Amino acid sequence: MPKPKLMFMGTPDFALPSLEKLISSGYPIVAVVTQPDRPKGRGKQLLAPPVKAVAITHNILVLQPTRIKDSSFLETLKELSPDIIVVAAFGQILPKEVLNFPQLGCINVHPSLLPKYRGAAPINWTLIRGETRTGVTIMYMDEGLDTGDILLQEETPVGPDETFGLLHDRLSIMGADLLLKAVQLLEAKQASRIPQDNSLFTYAPMLKKEDGLINWNEDVKTIVNLIRGLSPSPGAYTFLDGKSLKIFAATGTEHSVSGQPGLLGNLNEQGLQVTAGNGYVYLQDVQMENRKRMNIADFLRGYKISPDKVLG
Repeated sequence: MPKPKLMFMGTPDFALPSLEKLISSGYPIVAVVTQPDRPKGRGKQLLAPPVKAVAITHNILVLQPTRIKDSSFLETLKELSPDIIVVAAFGQILPKEVLNFPQLGCINVHPSLLPKYRGAAPINWTLIRGETRTGVTIMYMDEGLDTGDILLQEETPVGPDETFGLLHDRLSIMGADLLLKAVQLLEAKQASRIPQDNSLFTYAPMLKKEDGLINWNEDVKTIVNLIRGLSPSPGAYTFLDGKSLKIFAATGTEHSVSGQPGLLGNLNEQGLQVTAGNGYVYLQDVQMENRKRMNIADFLRGYKISPDKVLG
């Protein structure tokens, strides 16, 4: 019996392991749907989404509709007639006509233990809020925001030093493996549906620039979690001499303090000491505005800081 035909919708690096897993497993992919090429960098040159490059390598049809609701895309969808639509960080809301089209379902790879952290930035907020466990959910898509029934779910602990970048990459691989199991269950008509418990719902909104601003009055744990949750991108930040200073790695200790929050101390083996609300945060990896990212020791060799300097 032939394998079901898939349409894959995804855009950034998170979606790559899922697409590659389906290709290597021999599933016929009738098209890859991704966002239009966008201008990037100082030269504003058009840059293709990561998913597009992989699709082209494998000679898969690439579709880049500006709006997924456009009649031209809906006509193409009917012509290609996929049995399953797979979505992984696509970036557009799917209309009812698309959600209800595939015979075997429209499923999504979501990097959280739904119903916790519905929304655009689940990995970031998982770390910012200090969660010690997370996971991946494969869900049936509906018209709500990540509200569909759960098909499969897998849990994993969050490492105490894990950053957004590290957790993102790990969950993308977990998601690919779980997605393959979900597609196999749909193919065998053995997939179950588990409704989400809406009483456990939490929201992971799209990040705004101000979300990354460090408040040195906060406790050590809150500050370190913010840095972890935004590293390497978009980056938690403070201000030094009126310029933005991004911080990519830091540790901290709770301790009685008498200095002003944000007050810089000495460099030691833990990093550059900064006074926080209930202890000290030690900066380890930073990037000054218009400079390269570097470890704190190298940064201080080229940037002299007076003893009474306060961040923020």
